[in-house]
Order: sequence, then structure tokens, then C-alpha cells
Amino acid sequence: MEFNQYKEYLSPALAKATDLIITSGEGCYLTDINGERYLDFVQGIAVNALGHSHNKVVDAICGQAKNLINASFNLVNFEPTLKLAKRLSEVTPGDLNSIFFSNGGAEATDGAIKLAKAYTKRPAIISFKGSFHGRTIGATTVTASNSKYRKYYEPMMGSTYFVPYPSKDLCPKGFDEQQRTEYCLEELKSLFSYVVAPEMVAAIIMEPIQGEGGYVVPTKEFVQGIRSICSEHGILLIFDEIQAGYGRTGKMFACENFDVVPDIMTLGKAIAGGLPMSAVVSTNEIMEEWHPGMHGTTFGGNPVAAAAANAVLDVFEEQNILENVNTMGSYLKEKLFELKEKYSCISDVRGLGLMLAIEFSHEDGTPGGDIWAKVKAECLRNKMLTLNCGVHGNGMRFATPLNVKKEEIDQGIMILEAALQTL
Repeated sequence: MEFNQYKEYLSPALAKATDLIITSGEGCYLTDINGERYLDFVQGIAVNALGHSHNKVVDAICGQAKNLINASFNLVNFEPTLKLAKRLSEVTPGDLNSIFFSNGGAEATDGAIKLAKAYTKRPAIISFKGSFHGRTIGATTVTASNSKYRKYYEPMMGSTYFVPYPSKDLCPKGFDEQQRTEYCLEELKSLFSYVVAPEMVAAIIMEPIQGEGGYVVPTKEFVQGIRSICSEHGILLIFDEIQAGYGRTGKMFACENFDVVPDIMTLGKAIAGGLPMSAVVSTNEIMEEWHPGMHGTTFGGNPVAAAAANAVLDVFEEQNILENVNTMGSYLKEKLFELKEKYSCISDVRGLGLMLAIEFSHEDGTPGGDIWAKVKAECLRNKMLTLNCGVHGNGMRFATPLNVKKEEIDQGIMILEAALQTL
């Protein structure tokens, strides 16, 4: 079997990073139809929290599927889904105890925007340049990590405004971290003065750590500054924790790194260990304004995904996954800094926990998207899957399982360095 034999039956809209046809996966590894084994440092784009086919997740899925696959959560209740809602409310920060389950990240984004508008009765949404929130029309409207995601879709959802995120690409050249923080906060205040009155803004939606935009970590001062501005003007703060949340940064939720609690939080990707599941999480007070019928779902909260999600939480508790994220994240970051010292094409190492990235640049400082392409090809030739990020495609992100082992990181670093040596 070859992918090209079937390519004509698939829409080209879904970009394919490789032509591999995979038959099985276990932990950090995937096996293709030819029996070739690949080290997977992408993990479904940070979806498989515990790696491929974790035995406890598989057992939970199989056990639930034998009893009931779905009957729609808006018709009846499911024991595993009810249990999951309670368990999530126990680990989410602050008073974020009310949960609406859906299927994917973009769907959760749309839900969060609708909830904010329903509660505040205000029309406007503010998002950040560099952000990625999904590809539905609502999620695309608040996405600005690359213009290609928005091309041909105008006009989109109205009353949406953008301000810069404090990354090097979006701030004046030469600004240090503190200057970028101050600049971006002032740009938001300027937006209120010149473009949209704050009392017309329902919500500010942001990734506490940008994912697709380049794994950019802002300062605590910036995130707390956004929280303060929202509180001052009665604006709801939505945190998109779809990629950065669920243990990826070494905290259960990325917002905990900044000592900030949002008003609404979206979850996805890793929540169900590989099955499609997402959630909109907020306070009971805010959710009370989302009356029956104002939002809905056919498949959201299905019992098989919920059973898998409960198994993920079980393993988090039993194996102290967060401790592993911090230990292995520090180790991986140390190894990446060592590569940066040896290879001048690596211009930056950044991230928290196991949400890490390196950036490739040319000697003149211009983005090295072409360097990334060569590194990716060499890594794939040496049986490792990788993924880029950033508007210029010159970042390499690491999305290993949260239970990754030292020897697996060592193998990945060895393959990466072999690729760098060929340049």
C-alpha cells in the first residue's frame, strides 16, 4: 500500500507532513506498514499525553465500548462523563467548576466566545497576533498565527480586534523582555482609546503560552497585566489551554505558571489520551447565563472519550506525571541549550516543562525556515517525526509524551544532532 494510491480520495486542504502509513503505536514510537519504527516527538500535536496506546487508556476505551459507545449526552447522562466533570472541577484553578464537553479545540474556542458574549451581552472580542485557536469560522476569526489560515475567508465574525503578543517578532526590533511586556500592554490600552471602547468588549482570548505561534512564553507581569485590565473593565479573560494545558508545562494548567485564573478556560488535545475531546470550563455564575439550547453538541461528552480521560487522570495521579514533566523537561532543555552552543543556526531555546522549542536562523538573523525543512527531512530519514511552529516556520517544537523517558530524549537529541551535522 502506498499513500499516493489513495491521495486522490483525500482533500488537499488537510496538509500532510509525511506520506507514512502507520499501523500501530506504542509509547514514544510509531510503526509503519513496512515495519519501520519511528520516534514520535509530535504525538498527534501534543494529543497523546501518555504516548501511543497506553495500556490503561486502551483498557478503559475497550471496557466502555463494550457497554455503550454513545447515546448523546444531551439526552441521557453517562457515568464516566459525570465522574470526569467532577474530577476536572477538583483540579481546575479557582472557581472554574462548571464544564461543557465538546469534541475538538476549535469547537471549544467557539463555545468560549459564545459563552462570553452571552454573559456580558457585549459584542467585541480581542485576540493576539501570533495566536492559534482553531479552524472553524469563529476560531479562525480570532486566529492570527499566519495569514494563510484566514486567506479567502473574509468577512469573518465581526467586532474582532488584535493586539501584539510580547514575542520578538511582534515587537520593535531590539526590545528586551521587559520592553516587550510594556509595549504590548500599552498597545492594548491604545486599542481602547482609539478603536473599541472597553465596555463593548466581551472577552480577551489568549494562549498563556503561544503554541502554533512559536511556543512563546510571556512574562508573568504581562499575563497578570492582562488579568488586571480585564478585571478593571468587566472583560472576561479566556485562556486557551488546549495545547499548553494538561500538564504540558509542568503545571496541570499553564495559567498556574503566572498565578492567574481566567474567567473561561478551554481544554483539548491531551484531555482524553488521544480520543477527540475538549471542554469549555468556567464558573457557575458565568455558565448560568448559558441557558439550555444556547449551545449544544451531538458527540461531546461521549462515554468512551470520558472513560479514556478518567484513565489519563488516574495515571497522572498514580505515576506523578507532573514531576516527570519537570524533570525530563529540564533535561531536554539542557540538551537543547548544548546544541545551541555547538550550532550557530539555532538562535533560541524556549519553553516550559515539555513545551519546548528551538528556533533556526541564518547568520544575518533572518528566519531559517529552509534550515528547518532540511533538518526535518534528515530527522525523518533517521526515523524521527518532528513539527515546526512560528509564522516563518523556523521553529521546531517538542511535544513528547508527558511520561517520556531519558533514553527516548537521548535518542531524539542524537537524531537531531545528526541532522544538524549534515547542514
